[in-house]
Amino acid sequence: MTQRNELVTRLGRAAALSLVAGTVGGAAVLAGQAIAARSRQYAQPELGLALRATIGRTGAPPLRLVLLGDSSALGVGVARFEDTIGGQLAHLLAEGPPGRRVQLSSVGVSGSRSTDLATQVARALLGERPDVAVVLIGANDATALARPADAAAYLGSAVRRLREAHVEVVVATCPDLGAVRAVAAPLRQVLAWSGRRIARAQTAAVLDAGGTVVDLGTETGPVFRADAGTLCHDGYHPSADGYRVWAHALLPAVEAAATVASRHH
Repeated sequence: MTQRNELVTRLGRAAALSLVAGTVGGAAVLAGQAIAARSRQYAQPELGLALRATIGRTGAPPLRLVLLGDSSALGVGVARFEDTIGGQLAHLLAEGPPGRRVQLSSVGVSGSRSTDLATQVARALLGERPDVAVVLIGANDATALARPADAAAYLGSAVRRLREAHVEVVVATCPDLGAVRAVAAPLRQVLAWSGRRIARAQTAAVLDAGGTVVDLGTETGPVFRADAGTLCHDGYHPSADGYRVWAHALLPAVEAAATVASRHH
């Protein structure tokens, strides 16, 4: 998810979807909501958060885990490394059987869309090859009302490059944007619709490229809709609790990917 105020500059494009309300007045409502949302203060990246860390006991089987994607790959919305999705995933992997020493890094960039993944893949493959890559992307494609096929093609290309480098890949598809509270209805419904379209296209592209998919919208959307505490103060980015929900949703797929990767050591 993005944190920048320009988020809602893109949302202004949604005003063109007057079909949602069926009238010119409905388009005006959408435009007004985009302007109101633009004035909100959104969470910013915490520059003090470590993007590289090692978690787990010395001597445990090593696992090089890299995160790619948008602000969620950085943990925007929380102030402590332990609360980021990367930190929570690393601790879960280190503490659960068989126990691992996780070398965690992130090449995510806040505000990224699928078109930005090519650069991130190049950075992820510099130096020691990661064992598992977790990609969190799609929310910014959805808020920009990007064509699902285009966004999915860029994502599929990134997954394919990682797989060709013998990296196991887990992709978290676009989350449920109908759960955000920073944007009012009916604009929120427009974003939810856009997000679902992106997620469907992502799923097909990732599977075709040899990656594993975790449908964040389906698996965690109901929790986010029911519990406002899963979002941070800006009503858009996840809180520590929200990232915990995502981490637990991702964990089975990441554990399975780590198991496969360990056979290559």
